[in-house]
Amino acid sequence: MHPIKLAAALLCASLAVPALAQDAKTAKPAAPAATAAAKAAPSKGFTPPGQSANTPIDAIAVIVNDEVITQRELNERVATIVARMQQQKLALPDAAELRKQVLERMIVERAQLQLAKEMGVRVDDNMLDRAIARIAEQQKMTVQQLRNQMEKEGTTFASFREEIREEIIMQRLREYEVDNKITIGEAEVDSFIAAEKAAASEQFELNISQIMVRIPENASPDVIAQRQKRAEEVLRQLRTGADFAKMAATYSDASDALQGGAVGWRPGSALPPLFADALNKLKPGQNTPIIKSAAGFHILKLVDKRSMADAAAQETVQQTHARHILLKVTPTMSAADAKRKLLELKERLDNKAAKFEELARLFSNDSSANKGGDMGWLYPGDTVPEFEQAMNGLKVGQVSEPVETSFGYHLIEVLERKTDDVSKEKQRAAARNALRERKLVEAVEDWQRQVRDRAYVEFRDESLK
Repeated sequence: MHPIKLAAALLCASLAVPALAQDAKTAKPAAPAATAAAKAAPSKGFTPPGQSANTPIDAIAVIVNDEVITQRELNERVATIVARMQQQKLALPDAAELRKQVLERMIVERAQLQLAKEMGVRVDDNMLDRAIARIAEQQKMTVQQLRNQMEKEGTTFASFREEIREEIIMQRLREYEVDNKITIGEAEVDSFIAAEKAAASEQFELNISQIMVRIPENASPDVIAQRQKRAEEVLRQLRTGADFAKMAATYSDASDALQGGAVGWRPGSALPPLFADALNKLKPGQNTPIIKSAAGFHILKLVDKRSMADAAAQETVQQTHARHILLKVTPTMSAADAKRKLLELKERLDNKAAKFEELARLFSNDSSANKGGDMGWLYPGDTVPEFEQAMNGLKVGQVSEPVETSFGYHLIEVLERKTDDVSKEKQRAAARNALRERKLVEAVEDWQRQVRDRAYVEFRDESLK
């Protein structure tokens, strides 16, 4: 995947939204007949100079419910995907099979976008602008630099914007229809943690430093012998009391040489077996003998060692106890209306004319409304970035200005803060997230298949079936 597209996909995956009442299984397929849009679309377009009049330019490839996908749209998508695969040096499949795969993906996307439209899922220009700004930031670019990059690669910025809009819409729809319906039982969490503990009972993290004497590519035997002699001299000096960090800064060819060769903490399972086997024989403070790899000659120092359980026990994190009032943007509540209403509520709170929990019960569209908007204790990452950033900027007892997220608009109040040991609660949260991800893959595939099966699809080009 193109790195910018990957960033967009990750961004979309972070946009969490609450569930809607409508279940996808209640959706009805479109009538099995060509619609006005399909009838209006030309079966053949104009003929450019030098091209046969019998060559279809913008013929209908397929009808999906009440919309069409044209040959031109299909050709453009195929060309884009081929270019990306070539850029990534991936082998291209058979051309006919690739067209079928691409068209099937377009059918599923079109069916999802139609369902999203029916359910009122939208992404306005302001939200899209913020999403693109975050994509640019992730790529360490300005928005203008991102625009220049996309246009240099042959993608207009307008089409890129619409592609990101559609990706976010489909992600939000998936969250409405799938993500929020996945449940994880406490017994499942207990079993997962027990299995993880059993697997990690003999796992360690190692704090290591290294000195590497690099072997040049295609080096002759004489050069290799010279590099080995250099490594042997380093080891000799270390054995007579030389400082490891100083020797690394002097002799090491690794990128961390000027940091004294410090690699830092690494799980033993993440190290090459050649290194892990040698380090497992050491006590903290000891060095390995010379280890030869394809890259060069290595001398490793075991600075320290700890069990994975000990590492987890040392983690602490700031928790925030917060509550909020959420107003969703709906066909009957515009963004401007939601913001204006929250400003009115904030004025009442500032003037002590109402209590936060009373207003939350009366007006909030969130499931926390019956608890006065209380969200409980929140860990970093428990909420979407916009919410967390605004919450972290508040003092205890302070109420925010209206904050926009993919949920809608919020008033946020911080009730308490504490720094806590996360070894239990966060362990359970991590287990719950891992279980959710496992279930999500299968659930999303099943839901997408249902959306596709419920859609009325008519192929106008039989070769694409």
